[in-house]
Amino acid sequence: MSDAAANQKPLLTEIDHIAIAVPDLGAAIDYYRETFGAVVDHREVVESDGVEEALLKVAESYVQLLTPTRDDSTVAKWLNTRGGPGIHHVGYRVANCAEALDAVKAQGFRVLDDAPRPGSRGTTVAFIHP
Repeated sequence: MSDAAANQKPLLTEIDHIAIAVPDLGAAIDYYRETFGAVVDHREVVESDGVEEALLKVAESYVQLLTPTRDDSTVAKWLNTRGGPGIHHVGYRVANCAEALDAVKAQGFRVLDDAPRPGSRGTTVAFIHP
């Protein structure tokens, strides 16, 4: 690790959620409730992304279950490509989404969003390629 990296303030402050893409949101919610006693803390349709989500609270983070609401959504394509459910992404909390996005762009990361945009729960999000 370089001296500059060692002295840099961390961009990531917490893990917000682990997103799991599922073909059937109701069945996935039932599975998590019956298996782990999980309770839905928040549920929302995000029209711009073509998904419906259910957030299950786990300590200070969430398991986010995502299902497509349109065949052309990223999650629908992801499920079709992989043949079934699985971990889609990890959502991190940052102090400032725009600054964090600029920092990863400056480091040469491939970004999926050129600028921060509205997410669920009134959040601001930006995706980078893993």
